Amino acid sequence: MTLRDVAYLPYADPDDFIREVTDLIWVQRDISHIYDNYEPNSIVHGPLGTATGVEQVVQGSMMRIAQTPSHVGQAEDVIWEARGDDAFLSSHLVLGIDPIPTTTGLVTVRSRTIANCLYRRGRMVEEWVVRDSLAHCLQMGIDPAQAARAATFVGYTPGFSEPPPQDVLACGDSGPRPDDHRAECETVLAMIDGVWNRRNLSLVGEYFERDLVLSTVGDRTVVRPHGYQEDFLRLIQAFPDAVFEVRDVQTHHAERYGGLRVAVVWKMVGRYTGVADYGPLTGERIELLGVSQFQFHRGRIVREVRIFDTVGLIAQIDATRGEREFVFDNLY
Repeated sequence: MTLRDVAYLPYADPDDFIREVTDLIWVQRDISHIYDNYEPNSIVHGPLGTATGVEQVVQGSMMRIAQTPSHVGQAEDVIWEARGDDAFLSSHLVLGIDPIPTTTGLVTVRSRTIANCLYRRGRMVEEWVVRDSLAHCLQMGIDPAQAARAATFVGYTPGFSEPPPQDVLACGDSGPRPDDHRAECETVLAMIDGVWNRRNLSLVGEYFERDLVLSTVGDRTVVRPHGYQEDFLRLIQAFPDAVFEVRDVQTHHAERYGGLRVAVVWKMVGRYTGVADYGPLTGERIELLGVSQFQFHRGRIVREVRIFDTVGLIAQIDATRGEREFVFDNLY
């Protein structure tokens, strides 16, 4: 599939487009460029639900920039893939280095964000964005539950709450995709089905290299299959019936970022009935938006970056609380 330059002009290619536009807005602080970059009716799916319209993006970006006045966002990866001949879907992994003033001096916060953006003719039409809010809380000495009380979960638009695409390798939430690097894409999908959904954690060593590296929320780094298994169990122990839906896939090969990578937008759907990691159990359904980027070497996964928003998850759980506390009902 040949991508015409109308998709990314005036930049050299989609990679250059994403890196330069992000730097212009977030580092050089040309917030007004958002009006040129986003469609007026753009859609953004984030940790607190779905926002519609460019004004929410402008105002939200302005507030974040004000809170991190010395922000530097370094592009760790840009995985882009064509969506027709005039559009592309990018998965932009950003490492944020934020010196934040406090009453006791500067605290430098490290955290990652992944923004999956669908651009058509150089304008953003839909975005799926996740941030490592847990890293910010831990490094600033803030209780994530307290941070969640200042947030409001509004929910997702009906389209994002519908069942996932039937054949995500042919057409994901962002539209039809080219059939690129099918073997590696099928490896990722098989891993998600076997390890994440069917809970066969012994398969980690089949899909991943022994020396795997997982970078995940809380600015944590996990190594080797055993560490990967423990981290996954930590994620789902509060939601024992969780199912991971794959909403979109894109791939790209670039020497700049270490070869072939596969990006996946996923949604974890489950009930808060397990370990009470986020306050009293509710028994209610949650939808956790997440993005993972997988790096391949000789057909196996060597690295995963997995980001989701913990504060947004707690805010969503809090929004479902009723007057009565859920009574744990697993009798096994």
